[in-house]
Amino acid sequence: MTTTRTIPGIRSAKRRDGAEPLVMVTAYDAPSARVATEADVDVILVGDSLAMVVLGYDDTLQVSIDDIAYHVAAVCRAEPTAVVVGDLPWMSFHVSTTDTVHNGATLIRAGASCVKLEGGAKRVPMVDALISAEIPVMGHIGLTPQSANVMGGFKVQAKEAEAAHRMVDDARALQEAGCFAIVIEGVPDTVGKMVTEALDVPTIGIGAGGDTDGQVLVYHDVIGLENRFKPKFVRRYGTAFEDQARALSCYATDVRTAAFPGPDETYKAADQLNEALGLYGSEPAPQ
Repeated sequence: MTTTRTIPGIRSAKRRDGAEPLVMVTAYDAPSARVATEADVDVILVGDSLAMVVLGYDDTLQVSIDDIAYHVAAVCRAEPTAVVVGDLPWMSFHVSTTDTVHNGATLIRAGASCVKLEGGAKRVPMVDALISAEIPVMGHIGLTPQSANVMGGFKVQAKEAEAAHRMVDDARALQEAGCFAIVIEGVPDTVGKMVTEALDVPTIGIGAGGDTDGQVLVYHDVIGLENRFKPKFVRRYGTAFEDQARALSCYATDVRTAAFPGPDETYKAADQLNEALGLYGSEPAPQ
């Protein structure tokens, strides 16, 4: 039986304290939110990844706060039992704390339980402002896609000791600022473990090894709907693209061969209607 999750419940989910690993997945609409609820996931992220897997962009930088809010609202209409996280997109928390709080409030009003933002210690003022406005915050460090241009692409981070220690410092700064959980993306497994052990709040990994307190993947990757590329950290559990293409191909064939619609999909007119219209099947109307 599924139960509705809460922010305090997620905050306390440390594996070293006996908690089960957290399950987090993205969702962008009501159908995917219903599937996630059926699967009993803990956290749904309405991520800026929708730019790439839903809207067809090449990176995550093209979506706006209004885009994210629109999809948050769609997810929340499905009344999921998971905590719904609204992703703050690029330039929604980079200019001022006032803008950050305004944009965070937009996602909360759309139905999210909390927001997520990318970056380490330099984001502490934004985290402080959001939490002061009673908006729970999830952090995100490591490979931060909104910084892909600065990083030179989607590359594994913290591959050297100094960078790994800086990441621990960033994670601690976010925790001290009040983040209830932190996503760690695209780092060596030992770094994911080191950050996790340094924190009292849970970590959720994506390409960060198996020692984090939970895992997150993109919905379209999990079900196999996205098949153009496959990052190393992805495991596909379905063949949704092939299944849907096969179904549509069968539909197209049936339409072109007049096999669809058939009797089972057709509303038959009553005899009274045919008589009123002067229609009697293939027989001419009586004189």
